[in-house]
Amino acid sequence: MNAEPELAATILNTALQLAEEQSWEQLRLQDITHQLNISLDDIRIHYAQKDDLVEAWFDRADSIMLKAAAAPEMIQLDMAAKLHHIIMAWLDALAPHRQVTADMLWYKLEPAHLHLQIQGILRISRTVQWFREAAEQDSTHLRRILEEVGLTSIYVATFIHWMNDTSVQQQHTRIFLTNRLRDAENCANRLWHKPSQLQAD
Repeated sequence: MNAEPELAATILNTALQLAEEQSWEQLRLQDITHQLNISLDDIRIHYAQKDDLVEAWFDRADSIMLKAAAAPEMIQLDMAAKLHHIIMAWLDALAPHRQVTADMLWYKLEPAHLHLQIQGILRISRTVQWFREAAEQDSTHLRRILEEVGLTSIYVATFIHWMNDTSVQQQHTRIFLTNRLRDAENCANRLWHKPSQLQAD
């Protein structure tokens, strides 16, 4: 087995565990070196800065979500059910470190971290595109733009709700997401139906 990816994963797992014991803000890369008996340069080879650990954590969620989206039963679901399954698979991947994940986000949003905020916006866009690919959304032009805007707003709202959800297995978030997707579906049906169809209804 290649030791390099294994070490990268170990560094990330250690960072998450140490952050659970203190906070993401307080975590220092030196803490990881002491825990693993490695050097800062060993960390630098895999993570050029602390925020790269955040990106790796979200990359891991993307990967888990895409694997879940490849399940055979997904083909039988309608679009709303697919998106619900996909978004919750992404959040469930982060759930073991929900509070640390929230700390990571607030760290990015600090006024002095403008460069991290820009990265955060790019991260949201990238993850939404993976959601669309996983759900096999293939619309184009204006419809694609509206779907992306709608999905992004649903994703961000659900993520914020999830960060504060202490219910068992985040059941409140699952209900919240179901309702947002239902509202979006109803809105899309009204938007894309022809006037004659609406009158006939």
